[in-house]
Amino acid sequence: MENHYGKVGAITGLSTFALLVVGLRNVLGVDIKILTFVAFAVFALIIGIACAAMLFYKLNIAFPIFCVALIIAFFDMFRSYILDINGQGDLLGILSLFIISSFGLGISLIVQFIVTLIRKFK
Repeated sequence: MENHYGKVGAITGLSTFALLVVGLRNVLGVDIKILTFVAFAVFALIIGIACAAMLFYKLNIAFPIFCVALIIAFFDMFRSYILDINGQGDLLGILSLFIISSFGLGISLIVQFIVTLIRKFK
């Protein structure tokens, strides 16, 4: 999989964009404006580049942790959309997606760093 980092990054970015659009358009039933498409495209591009960079630099522990964090973030986003807590499910869903994915990226890189240090000094 490390040899196909560009393809994995593109697929991850496109699937992120598709899940964001499907969640907002089909689950919430909101009309999507052009600026929203741009924001979703930028977020999907960031996620795709992060995944591709992890594979390019052979961060074999950080990549699956980040992917699991993304899956959890999308589940929480859709859960917030469906439950619509206090009428603010759309805002809570997007915020939870951003927060969980950013924490997932940070935690995965910290775990990779710790494992690399342990292997180096062992």
